[in-house]
Order: sequence, then structure tokens, then C-alpha cells
Amino acid sequence: MFRAHDSEFLVPCDGSFRVADAPTKPGTKRRRRNRKRLEQAIEKLDVLQRALYAGDRHAVLLIFQGMDAAGKDSTIRSVMQGINPAGCQVVSFKKPSSEELDHDFLWRTSRMLPERGRIGIFNRSQYEEVLVVRVHPQILESQHLPDALDRQALWEQRFDSIRDQERHLARNGTVILKFWLNVSKDEQRARFLRRLDDEKRHWKFNPGDVRERAFWDDYMHAYEAALNATSRPWAPWYAIPADDKPFMRATIAEIIAATLSAIGLSYPQPSPGDKAKFDASRALLADPDG
Repeated sequence: MFRAHDSEFLVPCDGSFRVADAPTKPGTKRRRRNRKRLEQAIEKLDVLQRALYAGDRHAVLLIFQGMDAAGKDSTIRSVMQGINPAGCQVVSFKKPSSEELDHDFLWRTSRMLPERGRIGIFNRSQYEEVLVVRVHPQILESQHLPDALDRQALWEQRFDSIRDQERHLARNGTVILKFWLNVSKDEQRARFLRRLDDEKRHWKFNPGDVRERAFWDDYMHAYEAALNATSRPWAPWYAIPADDKPFMRATIAEIIAATLSAIGLSYPQPSPGDKAKFDASRALLADPDG
């Protein structure tokens, strides 16, 4: 299994992470440098993704979580803009369907996991089940859970299930990187107002998102618990400052590129038999009458 790329934003695995100590913005703003950082990281990702696709030994799963208006959609679009779409898939998880509610909470995300050679991106994920559902436990009533289920132990049990699945995936070649886009409450408010002031952004505005601001502290508690419980060397969380989008995008792209560089991706080498067939094909193509 791979090991987490060292970063100042890596969530430690010892349970010591505190949301209150996690920055929402970088120390300095250098937008020009951030654009260059992003461009350079995307160039590396393009090369690495080709080797990943050709080698067909690893899958990559990128999980993006964050409060509304944290920048999940735009970050995914910016970071993956140089990637061959044939080797990448993005899944956005919304409110569960009736079919999804008739399965265990990992079912709907499990069936969308990327196959070997591909990069899978989850915009929201199974972690919604220990975040929004924890903040609004009344949602559990629609999940058809057994009556005998211990509701007090539910969240720790779900953490166990998530950890077990991620370790299984990592053992079998899936590289897992999880990004919490840590936006401040003030910046979220400013972004909501910009959506209201710009007619082209009205489609992104949902009054329900504003109502959820009343539960901000509950969400921060849920994030802190989830990140502490599930950040592991083989499935690390990164708490990325999200108030400055250019910095956030460049930082995420660099972490992905560094991680893929470290796992030793390579193109498959032809066997002696393959080489013999190549030589025969070359000879046929060299013959004008071939």
C-alpha cells in the first residue's frame, strides 16, 4: 500500500486534528504563483495519468468533501482539466434514491468505484453518512435500518465500515486521497451573496444551503470526528484551506501529482513474444506491397 504524501495540510492519524486549528486561508496570497503551480502540477498529472491508464495496475480514488460553496465543483474542473477524459470519471452524490436507501450505506458509492487504470472522483461521498446524517439524525428514519440497531454506536460502526473498506481497496491497488475543502463561514456567506448578485450564478443558489448555516458548529464537530476517525496512511485526509481558490486548487493538484509519482507508475513492457510480433508487423509495414 502507498503512504500519504507529507504535507502541512495532512490530517494526522493519531486523533489530534482540531478544526479550530486548521487554517481556511494560506499565509500569503500570490495568485500568479498559484496559477503557475497549478499549470506545472497539471502537466505532471497528464504524464502520470497516461502511465496509470497504460499500466492498468492501480486505480485512483479522489474524494472531495466540504460545506456548500467550498469550491468542490470548480476545483475538480480546474485540477482535472488536463486529464484524458477516457481515463477519468466524476460522480456527484446527491440525495439518495429509494433504491439506494434499500441498500447499506456504502452500496451507492461502492458500485461507482474506479477500475484499474482510471481516476475516479467523488464529489461528496459515503462520508455524507457520517456528516449530514449525523447533523440531521432524523434522516436515519428513511434508511430502513433494523429496529435493534444501537443508534448510540452507529457513528463509530460506520467509521469502522469505512476504514475496513478503504484498507481493503488500498491493499488491492486503489490509491485513495481525501480532501476536505475548509472554507470559513464568512467566506461561504460572501460566495452565497455573489451567487445572488450574479444572474448567471442563480442556478447554483439553493435557499436550503443558507438554512444549513445554522448548523455550522454541528458540521464542524462532525467533520472533526470523521477526519480523526478515518485519516490513515493508506487513505489520508488533507484539510485544505479553501478561502483562496487558486491556492486550494494548486495545492490539491500538487498533492495528487506527488502521490502518483511516488507509487512507481510505468508503462507495461512487452514480452519476447510480443517483440517478435512487433518485428514481424514492422517488416510487413516496411514492404510497399504489404
